[in-house]
Amino acid sequence: MSLVASLRRILIVSDAWMPQVNGVVRTLSTVATELREMGHAVEVVGPDRFRTLPCPTYPEIRLSLLPGRRLARIIAEFRPDRLHIATEGPLGLAARHWARRRRLAFTTSFHTRFPEYLHARTGLPLVLSYRVMRRFHNASAGTLVATESLRRELDSRGFRRLVPWSRGVDLARFTPDPRRDWVAEHGLSRPVFLYVGRIAVEKNIEAFLDLDLPGSKVVVGGGPQLPQLKARYPGVVFAGPFAEAELSAAYAGGDVFVFPSRTDTFGLVLLEALAAGVPVAAYDVTGPRDVLAGTNGRVGAVSDDLRSAALVALDADRAACRAHAERFSWEACASTFLDALVPLAGAAATETSRISAPLRPEPLQSAVVSQQPPSMR
Repeated sequence: MSLVASLRRILIVSDAWMPQVNGVVRTLSTVATELREMGHAVEVVGPDRFRTLPCPTYPEIRLSLLPGRRLARIIAEFRPDRLHIATEGPLGLAARHWARRRRLAFTTSFHTRFPEYLHARTGLPLVLSYRVMRRFHNASAGTLVATESLRRELDSRGFRRLVPWSRGVDLARFTPDPRRDWVAEHGLSRPVFLYVGRIAVEKNIEAFLDLDLPGSKVVVGGGPQLPQLKARYPGVVFAGPFAEAELSAAYAGGDVFVFPSRTDTFGLVLLEALAAGVPVAAYDVTGPRDVLAGTNGRVGAVSDDLRSAALVALDADRAACRAHAERFSWEACASTFLDALVPLAGAAATETSRISAPLRPEPLQSAVVSQQPPSMR
């Protein structure tokens, strides 16, 4: 097969996209860049192309309003031979319906534990929202999942055709070289226990802030819980969101990266911290358990006792942290993604008359899905 014949036209549909800043957006944007560098044509369709409404409880996140007709025109113009649906929101639902209506194949990915997020906010039983998620993903030819432990869990919940898809880290951006002494500039006492990420209830940040630890606690990031937590924890440094150069320096200046989330499916910030030579302390749950697997405490600790993990991580080997992060490449991540894609399988994708027809909503487009919070790190 010639090189030209092997190149793909890949359409990625995601309700999480720029200007949002989170792990889903960073993963998709980086993978798209890697694929383009391989020569493939890649188009990412996000809410920025549609009329939107604010997401309940997250007004800074915009949800596409009735995107079906416009999405169909975008698909017709791009003429993809591969379709990947990254999220379960309005855009993902419209793309899923477009493909199923034409009996075309597509893949999906499971990025975010929306059932747990909804349960934390509304008390909605997990069994109901997982039923919706399962129906969404089981219609695909394959669902990409970030870790082995998540694959096993979703398999036990009835998800099918699960495909491993790990993540990468920018080793040039995140390095053990602090470039500037961020800790000294802020007058912090060591050891510095650091959290980087969205400040929201599902991140379980209070579990970190309540710990009795020596030195300083630093929280980098923004989110709906920021004002509340700043008022409750006056002894903690809330640095707010950082620009890229500052973020790299903040990581490198930390002594332990504390990751209190129990619901993240991976946690790109774990790899960023390790690339900066900073050991990780986390709960023994999906994400941290997988990232630190096989390291035998050399790059951090996972435990049901987060304080114990944080103190143990102080003795980790910073050089080993960097070496472990170097095992995770965005190039490998993009190649795995590409291999998992399936042919759209049919000429219907180019039939403008059919594609431009209005799409009827499916029963799956329920209030459970339409009120989802945004995807997180």
